[in-house]
Amino acid sequence: MERQVRFSEEVIEKIGHYVYRLIDPRNGNTFYVGRGQGNRVFFHAAGEQKPSGSEDSASLKLDRIRDITNSDFEVEHIIHRHGMSESTAQEVEAALIDAYPGLTNIQPGYDKGRGQMHAKEIIRSYGAPEAKFKHDLILINVRKSIEQQDLYDATRCSWKVSLRRAKLAKYALAVTTGLIRGAFEIENWLPDDGKNFAGIDREGFGPRKGRFGFEGRPANEEIKKLYVHKRVPDEYRPKGAANPIRYVGC
Repeated sequence: MERQVRFSEEVIEKIGHYVYRLIDPRNGNTFYVGRGQGNRVFFHAAGEQKPSGSEDSASLKLDRIRDITNSDFEVEHIIHRHGMSESTAQEVEAALIDAYPGLTNIQPGYDKGRGQMHAKEIIRSYGAPEAKFKHDLILINVRKSIEQQDLYDATRCSWKVSLRRAKLAKYALAVTTGLIRGAFEIENWLPDDGKNFAGIDREGFGPRKGRFGFEGRPANEEIKKLYVHKRVPDEYRPKGAANPIRYVGC
């Protein structure tokens, strides 16, 4: 089995108070919601989180965890929200506990940088080396659509952009949870008019007036080595930002 992950001291300092979910990998069900700091999210599966106060073994789901590990699986850890004050974490935890028994649909928040992330995404996002931007770039947050289609198609259409600034960008970088996942050389920008980008899934939307996409190709290996799997600098990740587009040097 894979060795249990842990947050480094650097990651712990950056994520602060968080709310987490424990998931049974055999069926994808969330079976525990909690809050904490440091490596508390991992304590349950490691047997380090003991009942205290009003908690008991049932509330900590220890029997469920033993059953998962005895079946040669690992508990999945999801950091549902991080970077909060303790009081805010309490509110989020309470809301999730109330919501999960009958929850059928989860609406994503606007804060894409600190929203729901797998524990390993947290490590990759905050532990990756910071990118040093040396070109005119457009950064495109593709977190929602990357799960549904090819990364190139998810990155290239369709967006509300400043066409003047977008045309100055030489490369488009696909970003999810602050980590650069792909780099593409931009050849030209086209309006999303129903003919361009035919066949690309727009998450349930048809052509969207006033939006644009680009045609291009994967960036060369030198550019990929420079940017892909690097972390977007904090100055390009303002907290609470809803706009998926960021410009560098444009």
